[in-house]
Amino acid sequence: MPSVTVAPAGDYLSLSLGASRLRFHAIWLRDNAPDPETRAEANGQRLIALRDIPAETIIAEASLGGGGLWLRFMPENKTVTYDLNWLQNHAYDRDITADPGWLSGGVETWDAALMVSVPTGDFAALEAGGTALDDWLGAMTRYGFGKIVNGPVEDGALFRVVDLFGHVRETNYGRHFEVRTEVNPTNLAFTGLGLQAHTDNPYRDPVPTIQVLYCLESSAAGGENMVVDGFAAALRLKAENEAYFNVLAEHCARFEYAGEANVCLTSRRPMIELAPDGELIGVRFNNRSLAAVQDVPFEKMALYYAAYRRLGEIIDDTAMEVTFRLNPGEAFVVDNTRVLHARKGYSGEGTRWLQGCYADKDGLRSAYDARRRQALVEAAE
Repeated sequence: MPSVTVAPAGDYLSLSLGASRLRFHAIWLRDNAPDPETRAEANGQRLIALRDIPAETIIAEASLGGGGLWLRFMPENKTVTYDLNWLQNHAYDRDITADPGWLSGGVETWDAALMVSVPTGDFAALEAGGTALDDWLGAMTRYGFGKIVNGPVEDGALFRVVDLFGHVRETNYGRHFEVRTEVNPTNLAFTGLGLQAHTDNPYRDPVPTIQVLYCLESSAAGGENMVVDGFAAALRLKAENEAYFNVLAEHCARFEYAGEANVCLTSRRPMIELAPDGELIGVRFNNRSLAAVQDVPFEKMALYYAAYRRLGEIIDDTAMEVTFRLNPGEAFVVDNTRVLHARKGYSGEGTRWLQGCYADKDGLRSAYDARRRQALVEAAE
């Protein structure tokens, strides 16, 4: 049976739910009160600021019943009821100390073994919504990339891909860019040369978090696309040599692009990016756009370059890569903060034409989470 005990000073309570004993501070509970005076019923946004809650807030009374926790706060003399499931799902009384490089729930690393089951969605089925879109968005969230097949072979079809989850992010390349051989190209992506696996536009701040590449023509020999899980590569580096992992996470690299008139894009970010609590949240790796590294102490520069070299070797390892060929009407979408992509070299004969654009990951996560929450509501009705 659930039970609740309020601390003598009223500044926190202890809630027992089965085998769990969870503590919650009075000020936290009051700030997260679900009543209509505290939060808007339509959208859940908070209607008050912390300054509106007395700093000396305490819990004067507490009781359980009907699957809820009833509290009375003083000095406001305010009563609020909390859902026990909500409290359990949002509990913070736990050991949050974790080894740097931990991954959030729902993220799954991968290597070349995923080649037999590349996350793939049918274009028409995705546009129709339903389970097909739910599954594809879920795979994008889990693996950081996905393919789309059986799409229309028409200029601008990639925008319909973005419409599945968000909005195009316009850059100096425009709303989209063409990927095919050019004379005197401004970017190596527009040649037939093979490209090392990389994340796009690391010189931007913020970096585009989603990239879409859509195939319209593909008769040239070669040019297969390849993706590598940057999280898996970073964690493999950590397992091999923790000092290598740490030096790339603790010091910033500098990236630069100035290949066009009136454009000079620069950023300063680590190749392996960790949140303050150690969560692995991003990888930036692009040999073409790396500027002079100058934010590493002299005493660690040799170590830094050894780590950078080894990370590149891991990324180049064929055991890490998933390779596929895009045919006309097919596309792939990558989380550009995690998944590196590359292209094998292709011949000058035949044609190869892809269109690309950028979008933002928050839109994709929003689409997935909103659909998942709606499914839970419908299942409960």
